[in-house]
Amino acid sequence: MNNFIADEFTCKCGCSQNNMDFDFLHRLDLAADYSEACAGHNIPYVINSGCRCPAHNQAEGSSSKNHVEGKAADIKYCNNTELMWIITGLILAGFRRIGINRKYKFIHADSMKKVVSCWGY
Repeated sequence: MNNFIADEFTCKCGCSQNNMDFDFLHRLDLAADYSEACAGHNIPYVINSGCRCPAHNQAEGSSSKNHVEGKAADIKYCNNTELMWIITGLILAGFRRIGINRKYKFIHADSMKKVVSCWGY
């Protein structure tokens, strides 16, 4: 990975679980490169949440297994320009499931084999 270190994706509860899917990480790394190339400057991909152990996933209120299986990340954004470039990079890298939380300013991307979808929280 060129844009991330493995520790960024470790479960935030302190359990140290980090079973991120290699293909997911490769695609996310590619997305960060695309965002930078399109914007003409570095676009930060700050990982709020990557891998989650089942207990932490439940504590976050999620019943989905995408974070538990290491096939999802929540990426912080600071403004609408960053939001646009991150989403552009994600789409160019082949992500087809993207959620946007405008209240807490993060973008969820996952590679689960479910319905192609874009949603808001």
